[in-house]
Parts: sequence; structure tokens; C-alpha cells
Amino acid sequence: MARALARDNHVIGAARFTNPKDRSRLEAIGVECVRADLSNGDVQEIPDAVDYLIHFAVAKSADFEADLAANAEGVGHLMSRCRSARGFLCCSTTGVYQPRDHEPLAEGDFLGDNHARMLPTYSITKIAGEAVAKFGAQEWNLPTTIARLNVPFGDEGGWPFFHLLMMQAGQEIPVHTNAPSSYNPIHEDDIVRMVPKLLGIATTPARIVNWGGTETTSIEEWCRYMGELTGIEPKFRPTTETIESVIPDTQRMVSLIGATETPWRDGLRRMIAARMPELLKN
Repeated sequence: MARALARDNHVIGAARFTNPKDRSRLEAIGVECVRADLSNGDVQEIPDAVDYLIHFAVAKSADFEADLAANAEGVGHLMSRCRSARGFLCCSTTGVYQPRDHEPLAEGDFLGDNHARMLPTYSITKIAGEAVAKFGAQEWNLPTTIARLNVPFGDEGGWPFFHLLMMQAGQEIPVHTNAPSSYNPIHEDDIVRMVPKLLGIATTPARIVNWGGTETTSIEEWCRYMGELTGIEPKFRPTTETIESVIPDTQRMVSLIGATETPWRDGLRRMIAARMPELLKN
């Protein structure tokens, strides 16, 4: 995303930059790098006069105190620092929803501890982050979009790529016993293309919108497809100790910013070609 936006914009990338190579890699593509640590409110290097603020950082340490500080309080520190921005995109997750079998989940549906079995702090601290973003939007009159993201992937990898690595290693892939394990994966091309549109619909009070592909598929289906492309047969392990299906209702998204354009099959083929081309049969 930084690479795509830096072609036509002045992009400032804020992170801890504990690995100097990450900073050098970003600076090489034209990104101005500044140090920030949301877990302790260290945001003073971030300029307070930016046009737009895009927040994708997340902590998943399984330590509630640390993850609440980063995922909830950190949102407040960012918004306070950049309160004069024209718009704020706060990336949340469809992991905030209470699982409901295979029914699509709309923005007003019940929230819950969706990821408790795998990431015990994730859903709760992201819900807390949304609450802080809603407060900040009104406190500082900062137009805000809270986008609940569902399974991002692309040439850089993503959840399906981890499944491909498991397939290559002969490992069993956990899927929920309430089969299939269904989601709406969204390709990085659509993510990059939609960011300006999500900023463009930012409002006060904050607007919440699901953000996922307009095609529903499943772990089972995308792994079998990767098996067709590579000749590696996936092995599945049905269990209740994994995440249940999360199918976002994308009607609001489509009405506001349009549908996604990259089919998940095309995206997976491109992902394998970019990451492990030697596995492709054709």
C-alpha cells in the first residue's frame, strides 16, 4: 500500500522500525519514515498536520493490558495527534462479530469474542479500538471510517499463503466442524484501490462499513484450488478449536464505494506466482 500511494502522494510511514532494513526498504520507495509506538503513546514524531490518516497497525500479543494499550488507547493517541486531518481510516476486523453459522453479518449485528480460541485478545481489543475511534471522531470533529476487514491477501501473502505453506509441509489445516469455514477474502489490489474511497466517505459521527471481497469462498475451497494449481493435496483437520465462519454482508460497502474487482481465484494464482512460482504446475 505504501508503495502504491507513494507514486502520487507524500506518504509518511509510522512504525517502531525495530528492524532498520524495514525503514531502508520504505525510504527507497519514497516513504518518509517516522518512529511511533502506539503501545505507550509515543507519536510525537508523526507530523500533526497531515491531510489523511490511515491506521492498520495491530497488536496480538495475548496480553490484554498490552493489546488494549496498543489497539484501543493507541487509536486515541493517533487521532489526538492528527486531529486536523480531513479524514481518518481506522482498519478494524470482521473478527468483532458474534459468529452466526453461515449467515452474512451486517454492520449492526451483534459483536462478540470471535477469535477467542486462536487470538484471545484480538476481538475484544479491536472492539475497544472502534469505540475509541467513534469517540475521537466526535471529540475532534475528525471524519472517520471504521472498516471491518475480512481476510486480506495478495502478492505479499496473507492467510491463504500460510495454508499453502502448511500444504507444502504436509500439515493438516484446521477447519471448523461447522463446515465449510467461509469468508470473503479481499485482494491487496482492491484494498489499495478502495482506500481513497473509504477516506472519501468518512463522516462525523464515524461510519462503519464491512470491507471484504464480494465473493464468498471457504478455507476448504481455496486450499483445494491451490492444490489444483500446485498438485499438492490439502489435508484438513475439523475442530472446534479454531475460528468459525465470518461472512461479511457487503451491501453497504458496494453501495458506498463499489464492488471488488479481483476474483479470489485470480488473486491466489498471482500470489503463488509471486511467492513460490516453482510450485505452479502451469
